[in-house]
Formats: sequence, structure tokens, C-alpha cells
Amino acid sequence: MNETDGWAERVPASMEDDLGAATLSCVLEPVSLTDRLIGSGHPFAVEVLFLGQLPPHGDEAGQMLPPGPGPIMARHVALNLAGSTVVVARSYCRWGCPVWSSVLDRGSRSLGFTLFSGEVAVQLGPLEFRSVAAGHPLFDLAQQRDPVPVAFPARRRRFVMDGAAMVVCEVFLPRLESLMPPEAGR
Repeated sequence: MNETDGWAERVPASMEDDLGAATLSCVLEPVSLTDRLIGSGHPFAVEVLFLGQLPPHGDEAGQMLPPGPGPIMARHVALNLAGSTVVVARSYCRWGCPVWSSVLDRGSRSLGFTLFSGEVAVQLGPLEFRSVAAGHPLFDLAQQRDPVPVAFPARRRRFVMDGAAMVVCEVFLPRLESLMPPEAGR
């Protein structure tokens, strides 16, 4: 566990105990969450909420290669099943990064189609997990789509290509449990 930012390489027991089987299976999905959601049988869509320059929050600057301050290019999306948002995601890279900028600027096309296609040489970092609550920027992003929960399960992974890093953070909303059977996409 990274003690400074709350992310762990294992799902915290307290978070795991609170998740239904369908949500937990998505949180633990080791490959493409996009493929997993499409496998639910419900219509899948990506809705772009934001794309542009932002200052990094928390430990985001430390996730870049090489680590350091400076603005990031951020992409916020809602992943929808059957017209309901089930996941919100924040993906980011260094502002002006020639490797990742065009990957992030892809409209409503899912990042999973590129990252897990086998067509590009991407190194996958380990999945990291945490619960995000009030005061965390990912919580604020999720609450725009579902204001009820007091905390949301989240995961992140760093992708490296040509020596540059991009990080994808995904926050799972409660609606996922009813729309995603645990065995879907398996």
C-alpha cells in the first residue's frame, strides 16, 4: 500500500465486504473493463464529461514518468449501461504528451479498445484500489452522477508506452450491481 495516498495493491477488506458480487468482479477485472461491461448484454456507451488541461491533484504528478509537477491532460468520462452511469473515470497524462494526448482525445471511443487491443506496446502497471470519500476529487466526480453514497470503490492503473505514463482511475457506482451479472463477460 502506498501510505501517502491510500491506494493499495489489494482490495481493502472493508471495501470488499461492502461490494456485491457483480461489482466486485468488475473491480477485480484484470484486463479490459470495457469488454466486461459490453459482455453484460446491455447497450454500452462512453460519455465524455471533460477533456482538457488541469492541475494534478494529490499524488497524480508522482504517477507521471518522470515524476514531477506541471499541468496534466485529463479526460473524464461516464461509462453507461442501458442508459445509466455505472462507472466514472478520470484518465490523465502530462499536458502536451505526444504519446498519450491523441489516445485521450478520442471522443466517445473507449480507452479499453486501444489499451487492450494488442495493437500497441503498452506496459501495464498493477491495479491499485481504494475507497474514495468526501474530500477526494474522484468522489466529487462520482457524486455528479450518483449523489447518494458516502464512499465509492475505485481502482487505478498506470499504462506506460514509449517511456511516457498515462493513468486511468475508475470509480464504480451502485447501479453497476443490478446491471452487471458477476459471470457476464467471462
